[in-house]
Amino acid sequence: MKTKLLALGLILSVSCLTYAQETNAPAFGKGLFNLVGKDSTWTMKIGTRMQFLGIATWDEGADGDLVDPQQNFLVRRARLKFDGFAYSPKLKYKLELGLSNRDISGGSEFTRNTPRYILDAVVMWNFHENFELWVGQTKLPGNIERVISSGNLQQVDRSLVNSRFNIDRDMGIQLRHHIKLGEKFLMREKFALSQGEGRNITQGNLGGHQYTGRIELLPFGKFKSKGDYSGSDLKKEEKPKLMFAVNYDINQNAVKTRSNQGSYMRNDIGFYETNINTFFFDGMYKHNGFSFMWEYANRTADDPIAKNSDGTETGDVVWVGNGLNLQTGYLLKSNWELSGRYTNINLDDITGRNAETQYTLGLSRYIVGHKLKVQTDLSYLSVNGGSDELMYRLQFDIHF
Repeated sequence: MKTKLLALGLILSVSCLTYAQETNAPAFGKGLFNLVGKDSTWTMKIGTRMQFLGIATWDEGADGDLVDPQQNFLVRRARLKFDGFAYSPKLKYKLELGLSNRDISGGSEFTRNTPRYILDAVVMWNFHENFELWVGQTKLPGNIERVISSGNLQQVDRSLVNSRFNIDRDMGIQLRHHIKLGEKFLMREKFALSQGEGRNITQGNLGGHQYTGRIELLPFGKFKSKGDYSGSDLKKEEKPKLMFAVNYDINQNAVKTRSNQGSYMRNDIGFYETNINTFFFDGMYKHNGFSFMWEYANRTADDPIAKNSDGTETGDVVWVGNGLNLQTGYLLKSNWELSGRYTNINLDDITGRNAETQYTLGLSRYIVGHKLKVQTDLSYLSVNGGSDELMYRLQFDIHF
C-alpha cells in the first residue's frame, strides 16, 4: 500500500510539472516552486520549513540548588505548505501538512487511530467586496499568539497562556470582513462556526458546535507585511502601529477539558458535556524596532466539574480561570533582538492546579528574517506550592 501511495504521489508531481510552467525561481524563504497553469487559471506555491530544538531543564531543590537535570533534542516541526488560487484570484486555498512526531501525535478512535497529518486544508473565497468566506480546517480566529505562525514567533515557542487557553484549529466555516472607519482606522471582523472538537476529528461531533467572534481595531492603519501577526518588528515601522482585539468563543456541550482542546471527559453513560466560554483581549504594538504584545485570557464553564449520571464526580475538570501574557522586544540594526516575557496563570482552585508565573529572557539572530534564524531563551517557572523550574532552549529555523 505504501509503495502504491508513493507511486501515485510521483505521478501527480510529474503531472503538475508537465501541465504547469515554473516562473522565476523564488527568493529564499518564498517557497521552493511557484507553479502557474498554462492558461493562468491556477497557481501553486510549494514550501517547506523545519525547526530543530534542544531543551534542558532543572528543578529547584529544597535548598535552592538545581536538581534532576533533563535534556531533550527533537525536530520540533517539519512541514509542507501549498497555497495559491484556483480558477480565479478571488478563490484561494491553503494546505499545510505536519510531519514531525509533535505535529501528527494525538491519534484516537475519533481520528480513526491514524496520525493527524493535516494542519490546514482551507479554501478562501472573496465573494463580495471586502467579504471572505473560508471553508475547511484551519486556525480559529482566536488569541493573537496562536494565530501567529510558529515560524514567525519572537521567542522559541508560545507562552503558557497559549498552551492553557488557546482554541487552536477546527473544521468549519468562517466569515471575514474588513472596513475603513476613517483615512487610516481599520476594523476587521471574523466569525466562525466550527465542529468544536479540534482538528482532524473524523468520527462524529460528540457535543454541540463552537461559535467564535473576533473584532480587531487598527487605529493607525495596516502594519507592514502583516506585522500584526508576526513576532518582532523586523520591518522597523517608521510610524507607530497598533492592533488590539477582543475575542469571545462559545463551545456548546463541550466534551474536552480545554474547550476543543485537552482530554475527553468521560463518564458512566459516555461523555460529560458542559458549555465552555473563552474570552481574549490581546494586541500588538510596533515602532522603529520595538514591539510589545499582550494577551489576557479567561475561561468559564456552566459546570466545570465532570459528573456521572448519579452526580458523583469523575475526576475530570474543565480548566477554568485566567491568564496574562506580556511580551516585548527590541531589534538592533545588526538583526539581533533581545526579548522578554512575563506570563501568569491562575486556574480556579477546583482544577487542582497551582498558580504559575514564568519569566523568559530571549535572544534571537535573524539571518533572513524569520525564514532563517537562531533563537535561544532562558525561563524561570515559579509554581505556588509546587516545584519551580529553570529551562534553557536553543532552536534553529529554516524555511524554503
